[in-house]
Amino acid sequence: MKNLISKNIGLSLLLISAILLSSFILSKPAAKPTFYLIGDSTVKNGKGRGDGDLWGWGNYIAAYFDTTRVAVENDALGGTSSRTFQTMGLWDKVLTKVKPGDFVIMQFGHNDSGALDDTARARGTIRGTGNEQKEVYNPIRKVQEVVKTYGWYMRKYVADIKAKGATPIICSPIPRNKWKDGKSDGRNDVDSYGQWAKEVSTQSGAYFIDLNKLIADDYDTEGEAKVKSTYFGTDGTHTLESGAQLNAKFVIQGIRSFNQLALNKYLK
Repeated sequence: MKNLISKNIGLSLLLISAILLSSFILSKPAAKPTFYLIGDSTVKNGKGRGDGDLWGWGNYIAAYFDTTRVAVENDALGGTSSRTFQTMGLWDKVLTKVKPGDFVIMQFGHNDSGALDDTARARGTIRGTGNEQKEVYNPIRKVQEVVKTYGWYMRKYVADIKAKGATPIICSPIPRNKWKDGKSDGRNDVDSYGQWAKEVSTQSGAYFIDLNKLIADDYDTEGEAKVKSTYFGTDGTHTLESGAQLNAKFVIQGIRSFNQLALNKYLK
């Protein structure tokens, strides 16, 4: 009789433990989504600490979001192209963290126009969005490498993100501080990285923010003198804090323009 009672008590305790464990698992809050940023120095300059008074727009994105509900992680690296962000292993490090329900925004193009195999960077991509490729010797990595088009690398980002159950967003590159006849000449239109970024978004089904046009239109309104003195430092590509903040504002404007984009619900 005692053994039977002890056995019943043991079974009851196991049942209670199972119920409590099940309740804990069911009530455990799901991990909050992460909004990842990848790109070049115009997204994160240096270590993102304002070295040389230069900043990327990625530094100012988190302030627009309720970070108790969504994490914002800026993994951009200066000097990279759509190609080298992958071949250097940077994309793999980000991709391993991406989970269903996350978001990834990308902006590449400023460095893609470089040489394919020079001894300084070897970071260029083949122009366009086709499937052309060229085998080169990469003197930086000291390997033979098959280089693809800008569009090919961008499509791979999108495919990888979608395979993880996350949402890809493509931005056209921000305009450079170039002017012609009083108008911004930093536009990326036909036969350019801005146009190709748009084509990739159409081909792959990614969201597209025409950051280049949004900012260039604003530059035209503000005027050459103000833009040069307020938003840029010693070169025509990298922005001061005010310029990075302006660019971030237009990234958020682009995000808000998509009613169906779930990322919107985490904005303040």
